[in-house]
Amino acid sequence: MYRIENYVFPSSLEEACRLLNGDLRGSAVLGGGCWLRLGRRHLRNAVDISRLGLDGIEEKEGWLELGAGVTLRRLETDLAVTGRFGGILGRSVSSIVGVQFRNMVTVGGTVYARLGFSDLITTLLSLDARVVFYRAGEMGLGEYLASNGCPGDILTAVRIPDDGRQAAYESLRRSRTDFPVLAVAVSRLGEDWRVSVGARPFVAARAERAEACLSRGGGADQAGELAAQELRFGSNLRAGEDYRRKLAAVLVRRAAQTLERGGEGCEG
Repeated sequence: MYRIENYVFPSSLEEACRLLNGDLRGSAVLGGGCWLRLGRRHLRNAVDISRLGLDGIEEKEGWLELGAGVTLRRLETDLAVTGRFGGILGRSVSSIVGVQFRNMVTVGGTVYARLGFSDLITTLLSLDARVVFYRAGEMGLGEYLASNGCPGDILTAVRIPDDGRQAAYESLRRSRTDFPVLAVAVSRLGEDWRVSVGARPFVAARAERAEACLSRGGGADQAGELAAQELRFGSNLRAGEDYRRKLAAVLVRRAAQTLERGGEGCEG
């Protein structure tokens, strides 16, 4: 159970950051569709950023910018999103729990938490997405995932190059609305490929040897095998390490074959 002393609606990002940094261990961002772990926690300040205008979707000079407050459901329904990248953003989140849940969870809450099981992070990484923080500024999503995070800062937006890249998504779930056993996103812009594998069960990572293989025309089968070899996999209640490694080869191959055929990949 969470016990909250003060529930605050800051009037600006600067005020929100001051509140967070005043008591890092006792404060948390809420109200922005964040994921919270079950358990007991005492929060001195719950900082609700839902009134700070971070829920826009904008086309900006070659970029598609998703505000941190954009919900996962908006990714499924907004024409500015569904008409780009082969519609992968909406499809990749369409199996997450249910519509009511996706109407609450946000892009910012998901990305900031660097969740290992995240379908969305897997997809964004394959699209060369960048993250924008109020104080730390802009950085590549991969750089953020590999860092120690940005405690006390606020994620304001995710930016995706609007360059005509097409993408395919594959995942395996034990049931329709369960978290993925493994998730794969592959994108292509001409002969420039990206391969991202998530729910390993670690946070998504790019398979660079598989990308190089596809870029030089090595084919989907070889790319799948390389992705399985180069990435680290682990075991949890959903699947074992060896199973995930074998599954990665299959899902990468399927997604790459979809793009080789010029099609749009749907979730498996």
